[in-house]
Amino acid sequence: MSADEEFYVRYYVGHKGKFGHEFLEFEFRPDGLLRYANNSRYKSARMIRKELYVHDTVLEELKRIISASDITKESDDKWPSPDSVGRQELEIVVNNEHISFVTAKIGSVVDVEDSNDPDGLKLFYFLIQDLRCMVFSLIGMHFKIKPI
Repeated sequence: MSADEEFYVRYYVGHKGKFGHEFLEFEFRPDGLLRYANNSRYKSARMIRKELYVHDTVLEELKRIISASDITKESDDKWPSPDSVGRQELEIVVNNEHISFVTAKIGSVVDVEDSNDPDGLKLFYFLIQDLRCMVFSLIGMHFKIKPI
């Protein structure tokens, strides 16, 4: 990735409830820094924070996944607004394009299909699943105690 190319991705999902502010958040920065935070007070758990650097190849694959999803052509105008159950946020900066989405937490594909914009929300839902899997895989590989 060229040095002057803008790239940034941030995802947040969370709510405030019985155990305080519980959330999961990750971000990819242009220099390859992946920052991850997971805060849950359930059973007195503590916040988990992880930081690692990924190679340009990983960032290029991330950009490819985002581009292939066509999420940048969507709008969250008809998506469910955040509520007491929680909220999700996705922010993407690629080159000169900056887009942000905010919606309610999505429990399953049934919630997606019952929305006012099932096609757009389905793109969002599956992109988030892909991004989360990628982040959990990268963290798992980086912090593995006994390498293969």
